[in-house]
Parts: sequence; C-alpha cells; structure tokens
Amino acid sequence: MPQPTSAPTLTTTRLTLTGHVATDLDDCAAMWSDPRVYTMIGGQPRSREDVWIRLLRSIGQWTLFGYGSWIARDTATGHLIGELGLIEARRAIMPSIDATPEVGWTLTGDSQGHGYASEALATILAWTDARIPRTTCIIDPANAPSIRLADRLGYRLRTTGTYRNAPTLIFDRVAAVAISAR
Repeated sequence: MPQPTSAPTLTTTRLTLTGHVATDLDDCAAMWSDPRVYTMIGGQPRSREDVWIRLLRSIGQWTLFGYGSWIARDTATGHLIGELGLIEARRAIMPSIDATPEVGWTLTGDSQGHGYASEALATILAWTDARIPRTTCIIDPANAPSIRLADRLGYRLRTTGTYRNAPTLIFDRVAAVAISAR
C-alpha cells in the first residue's frame, strides 16, 4: 500500500498545479455550475455539496493511492483554470475500467480552447509515467475537443462502453517510460 502523501506542486509555463484545499470550494463550485463545463461531463450542474465531496475525494485519493488530482491556476493571476489528474472512480461502467487509474480534465468555461489542458496534462502525465504504467480516460462521444486532446496525449480508443445508460468512449494510454522499457 502506498505511503500517505499529498499532491506535489507542479508548474508549467503558465500554470501552477497544487493539491485541493478547502478554500478551493467556491471556485470549483462556480466551475461546476457552468453549462460550458458540465454539458459534456454528466449533463447536469453539480451542487455545492457534490463539489465539496469531489474536493474531499481528491484529497483522500492522494492519501490512499499516492496519486490524485490537481487544481490548476494561472500563475500570474491565481485564477482557477480547472481540475486535472488521476482518479480511482470505481465507476459502474461496462466494460469495467477498475484496474487502471483514470485521467480526467475539467476546465472552467473561460479557460477552454487556450491550450491549458494540453499544457497541464503534459506535465501531469510526465509525473504519472514515472509511477503508473497505464492509464485510461472516458469521454462523451460528442466531446470532439477532448477526443482530439486524448489522441494528442497518446490515448487510443479501446472500445465504446456504457456509463449511466449512455455510450462513452474508453481510451487507454501506455506510459512513455513503459514503452521505452520494452
């Protein structure tokens, strides 16, 4: 079992990625109430209570698994860009993806389309590749921008699955470290 840990701080040219803290709640709640955010991720706004539980889950995953999600903020302004990272969701998805950590990304509506997700995820995946040989992600089939991003990051479509009675695309990625070790 991994030793309890907290999220390391990661930086990119424009972003600072840190672990979740209680004071992130207001920014995250605002993000999850924006239709530009939730339309392709469940289709419903998240209540403040649900966002609080997500925040606590993010903190707890670092303790249980030694990995988790980060809050991304613009380094110059401190504005929330989004939440990105790894999750152990244990989703009721068919086929199951439980054996592989899931990578996810959610950006504020104003942050979408500016290359922030690519920038943050390149840094996150470099950190991840040194620790985890394979990750997965799920994407709504209508979310063309996320499908293109997943492809650029090296994710390959495994299959179309079913999650919450709707089709979802399931992608896999083998860590660059694991590829070079072959």
